[in-house]
Amino acid sequence: MPILSDYQQFDGRHWETGTVANYFAYRGIRAAHTGKPMSEALLMGISGGVVMGYFSFAYKGHDPLVSLLTRNTFDPLDRLLERLGVVQERLHTSKPEKAVANLIDTLHDGTPAIVWADMCSLPYNAIAPDDAWWAMMPIIVYGYDTETESVQIADRARVPLSISTTELMTARARVKKDKFRILTLDMPDPEKLASAVQKGIWDCINLYTEKPPKGSKNSFGLAAFQHWIKLLTKPKQRMSWAKEFPAGEKLLAGLTTTFHHVAFFGKEGPEGGAERQMYANFLDEASIILKRSQLQEAAEKFRTSAALWSSFGSVLLPDEVPPLRETRELMVRRHRLFLDGGGATLDERIEIRERLTAIKREIAADSPLDEVGAAALRERIAEHVLQLHDAEKEAVDALQIAMV
Repeated sequence: MPILSDYQQFDGRHWETGTVANYFAYRGIRAAHTGKPMSEALLMGISGGVVMGYFSFAYKGHDPLVSLLTRNTFDPLDRLLERLGVVQERLHTSKPEKAVANLIDTLHDGTPAIVWADMCSLPYNAIAPDDAWWAMMPIIVYGYDTETESVQIADRARVPLSISTTELMTARARVKKDKFRILTLDMPDPEKLASAVQKGIWDCINLYTEKPPKGSKNSFGLAAFQHWIKLLTKPKQRMSWAKEFPAGEKLLAGLTTTFHHVAFFGKEGPEGGAERQMYANFLDEASIILKRSQLQEAAEKFRTSAALWSSFGSVLLPDEVPPLRETRELMVRRHRLFLDGGGATLDERIEIRERLTAIKREIAADSPLDEVGAAALRERIAEHVLQLHDAEKEAVDALQIAMV
């Protein structure tokens, strides 16, 4: 029953950078410029930093949704580890018995195991079962008790999480590519830190200003803000919100999925400002590592942007529309319950999920906004998106100046 009884690292918020930050902290790896464990902000910045990405989807049999990217998603984990010169050991098997043996052996060596698991299958996430959805994410396993058939996990929450060995097996086996994968990490190379920081900053700049590695240029960076404004304000535009998210339950779906990605998906909450606050903290560290004080000016510009992102929830789900206000408040409460209480708050979070479903039914039956009201809301959202665009342009301009 290998359990790392001294494991106490639960500060990471995102599956990738947070998991690596927790892992490094447990291994006692410290940053030379602070003398403290390497921050998740530093790791996020090195992995490519923040970005703006806008996409919407409508799948048959499901509500339409918005997928809003707030950080670099182009292989960030591999980029982070490669840039820091981290030697990786990967174990992969298709056999369940070998998967368990590999996990136990890793823990017996005194090392936490980074494994990939389907977040939709992990019971502590309180996600309603749906065979159409899955998302394999890295988490830390630091205990595996064969006697009690329980597993100890670090995964975004500030507290330990525990599930059964069977539940972990199911979640790890969900997707063939990531099935039963284990990752362990060596020390970063301190000589590569400055170069890693520079590359991460240029990734961020380029994703705002240049053609992205994949996808339409209208989907990323400053162009994405402008494209989104068109979708909000021009009803005849292809994929416009007037067409894709008309008044009623479809509009609710667009508003809630946008808010989810801005405030909750691997994040601290609305107060994190779509991770702009974290990125500003990274730039403060980068200014020391690269000896470029101008980066602190760029950091303040991103904090201005963070404040606008933090207030976006009240624009999307405004107080003056009671069902939308309640939806926003419930989403915030559910997230905070998970971060602060983990699995102990599961019942209350399931109750919130059921109430959110009931609100959706109520809005489907009797929308609080007619088409005129929905159009007015879209205009207010567009005005806020323009403010975000302008603030982020100033921030990126300052970042470019600091790096020249």
